[in-house]
Amino acid sequence: MKTDLMNTTAIDIKEFIAGQFPFNFLSEKALENLHSQLQFLRYRMGQMIVKSEVMPDHISIIYQGQVRLLGFDSRINRAVTLKLLEAGEVLGWISHIRGIACETAIASTEVICLNLAIPDFLALIKWETAFAEALHSHAALVEVYELLAAEFNRRADGANDLAQLARTSLEASVILSSQLKKISSKQLNPDFFWLVSSSSSPEFPVGSRLELDSKNTNFKLNTNIRLLGLPKSLLPEKIVPTLIPTASDFADIPYAPELNPETEPPKESKPKKYPHIYGRGPQEAALACLQMLSQYFNIPFRRDMLRRVVAKQMQHTNSLSLQFCGAVAELMGLTTQIVKVPAIALSRLQLPVMISWQDSFAIIYKNSKQELLIAVPEMGLIRRKVSNFAEIWGQAGEVLLLQPNKQTPKSRFSLRWFVPALRRYRRVLLEVLIASAIVQIFGLVNPLATQVIIDKVIVGNSPDSLEVFGIFLIVVAVVEAVLTAIRTQLFVDTTNRIDLSLGSEVINHLLRLPLSYFESRPVGELATRVQELEHIRQFLTGTALTVVMDAVFSIIYIGVMAIYSPVLTIVALATVPLFALLNLLVSPLMRRQLQEKAERNGQTHSYLVEVMAGMQTIKAQNLELRSRWQWQERYARYISAGFKTITTQTTASSVSNFLNKISNLLVLWVGAYLVLHQQLTLGQLIAFRILANYVTSPLLRLVQLWQD
Repeated sequence: MKTDLMNTTAIDIKEFIAGQFPFNFLSEKALENLHSQLQFLRYRMGQMIVKSEVMPDHISIIYQGQVRLLGFDSRINRAVTLKLLEAGEVLGWISHIRGIACETAIASTEVICLNLAIPDFLALIKWETAFAEALHSHAALVEVYELLAAEFNRRADGANDLAQLARTSLEASVILSSQLKKISSKQLNPDFFWLVSSSSSPEFPVGSRLELDSKNTNFKLNTNIRLLGLPKSLLPEKIVPTLIPTASDFADIPYAPELNPETEPPKESKPKKYPHIYGRGPQEAALACLQMLSQYFNIPFRRDMLRRVVAKQMQHTNSLSLQFCGAVAELMGLTTQIVKVPAIALSRLQLPVMISWQDSFAIIYKNSKQELLIAVPEMGLIRRKVSNFAEIWGQAGEVLLLQPNKQTPKSRFSLRWFVPALRRYRRVLLEVLIASAIVQIFGLVNPLATQVIIDKVIVGNSPDSLEVFGIFLIVVAVVEAVLTAIRTQLFVDTTNRIDLSLGSEVINHLLRLPLSYFESRPVGELATRVQELEHIRQFLTGTALTVVMDAVFSIIYIGVMAIYSPVLTIVALATVPLFALLNLLVSPLMRRQLQEKAERNGQTHSYLVEVMAGMQTIKAQNLELRSRWQWQERYARYISAGFKTITTQTTASSVSNFLNKISNLLVLWVGAYLVLHQQLTLGQLIAFRILANYVTSPLLRLVQLWQD
């Protein structure tokens, strides 16, 4: 079919649809509304359009090109071609009518389809009676093939050509569906054999055969069922019977739910957020658009690597094209396609798409007949009417279609991956938190007891009380040590359980990955990544938990400090904003440097493992010197990355230590002034300094958190 998509009008599409089954049973009004619900989508040669394991989320009408319809023949354990579909054929409808994903179709050439979303399709079934009756009384080729295959499997017959037999039987087939009316034995023609195409009852397994005999001359099927009738003359006489309503050897096959035309169309899922990233200039705008796509599809975005790719392209050509952006998007794991469409046809495209926009790039997130939602890196999210958009973009232009596929990576590894394991042991971790809270409360005893000893015992010259306070402090120290030991034991036991659980999960996941995953990654890199899980677990159950506890109890300590002296509390907290600013500045830099260090370490370790594994080859080809040089080059990069990290961490630690000393000096300075003016006792000043250290110590550790 040589129809030019650029010249397609609403009238052309309406006429095309009205001539195709089952849309030729729609009313005139429904056909008018259908045009706005259809979406053009292009498929590459060899691309899967529908798959038998997945229920299709749209109905596809072939508008241009050829599609190969496949069926699986279990007798030879491979797929066979049922038919080469041309323009006008419809895919996806029989899966939803049967309630079973049964269709597999692959684009034989480049194909353009008109896609109708399933909610809109189900709505047509609900409101268009003639349309629903046509679907429920019409057999599909893949349906006939699948049921004939089940029949031949029962007969252990491998001689017949199933594909040819299915094509021959299709015209003579009869469909009886309880969606139209109740099925009784009187409707079953004895000259036909009847196969269960779909059923909601375990008494009638899908693929089983209803055998009419003298014992079953009058019955009614009080269940949702779809039967396929085929003339007995098409098959030999002797068939292994499957009686009704007895159980079948296929009873353990899971049943898909029957598609009910009265069921409401599925509700739309929660609206997606439309991310926006700012960027100016062709290079930054392209990176911003790619980052928006990564956030929209929830896939990793390796900014440094993509920035190098884009910068290199700018050096070679001094410009960036939509084709280049498509190549980069493919590198990110998306499936892309460049198409040229008129501006008025943008409302029928599957979103999001990337376009050229005023010497830059933009992402179209949402479309309708009235307006478009566009993410422009330099401007933000903007809305434009289609007419205004066409004035800027042009009456037609190139569009980059983007869709995820099975190989598209999901969002990169994050701390959320550990949440299920932590949640599983939440009770033990709660006990650890309670023990930590009690230890923190005992931490208040030291400054308060110190204050009493100085003010009451030393200044008040009361030696009799010294023994009481001394014994009290020893008891508190013993209790604190016991609680700390219990907490440590609970920690070790829990973390060992978490390690065992996560280790098993990682190995199971690795073993389930396809071979292509391992072929594209060095063995040493995978081993290094697995080893890093231990460090992350230690961080979560050790450092992170302690920092959280310190942060919570810092509020209590600050409250006690305010009781001593509000003025001195303000002085002690004066450096906190500087600590926060230091953390905000250092954390992103440390994160990038630590990531680079981990990557360099992985490359070095990976190369070493490969050298050890291939030592026989290296010795045979005299590659020792070259291998040593390459390892030294990788190791030098790792050392360099580590040096940068240590330099940044040392600088941040020095600044934080300086701020801590300034804070202590200010507290001592102002505190001494208050003591001299009788606004604070000496014991209160010393106790205040201890509490102030309890508050500032977590801030020092927070700056070093990224190093852990």
